[in-house]
Amino acid sequence: MTTPAQLRKFARSLAETHQQDNIFAVRDKRFAALGGGNEVTLHLPAADAEDFLAAHPAGRRGARGTVRIGLADLDGQQLNHWVWLAWRSCAPRELTEPPAAAADLPKAIGQPATRALAAAGITTLAQVAGYTDAELLALHGVGPKAIGILRASLIR
Repeated sequence: MTTPAQLRKFARSLAETHQQDNIFAVRDKRFAALGGGNEVTLHLPAADAEDFLAAHPAGRRGARGTVRIGLADLDGQQLNHWVWLAWRSCAPRELTEPPAAAADLPKAIGQPATRALAAAGITTLAQVAGYTDAELLALHGVGPKAIGILRASLIR
């Protein structure tokens, strides 16, 4: 069962997200909200909203093109996936795409790791070399697989 704390932790980890009460926004555009009864409201594009409703029969349409579902009806990975899609639909392009300067990082680490590194100001392999594995793993989006790829790239 997913908890409100998990929603808050993940939503606040997304770039430039701010929280006011139980509303999460990126640059003043709402993408998620936690309502009474531990229900999450997500602002998804129409196609994603349809996919959400097809994947989660307990979900329902909300006002102004939103979808709603109780946190108990989602596991943590599902929640993170849909919250991330909602955030991405509201966030400006420069936050959702890796900067061109990140071209030095191997593509195999994946976009979440690339974004996390770029957000921390790490855009080259030379910069990666100055961080410990623990410091890199502390960045949301960087996992053991990405660390292995980065370390292997540094050896070459």
